[in-house]
Amino acid sequence: MDNNINIYMLEDRYVSKVAAFFKTLGDETRVKIIYALSMKELCVNDIVELLNMTQSAVSHQLRQMKSEGVVKARRSGKNIFYSLDDEHVVEILEKTVKHVKHKV
Repeated sequence: MDNNINIYMLEDRYVSKVAAFFKTLGDETRVKIIYALSMKELCVNDIVELLNMTQSAVSHQLRQMKSEGVVKARRSGKNIFYSLDDEHVVEILEKTVKHVKHKV
């Protein structure tokens, strides 16, 4: 057996974070929100209109994604604007969409 077998395993401290990130992406509504946010920063009302959902439902999804570090929020007056947390989220989305389109 290879004495360095542990180099093939992701450290436990990262495993749960990676799983939580993919779990966040594992919901169709959140995928739609993430895709829209990959195009531009949007306020909650824009997302509500775009997805034809209630404000509370959209806010719930955004809170969950914010807690997982997928989106970030910025307040401007009475509005809260959301964007993707960083370019890595955009890259993951783009690669996933490319993979899915390649397989379909």
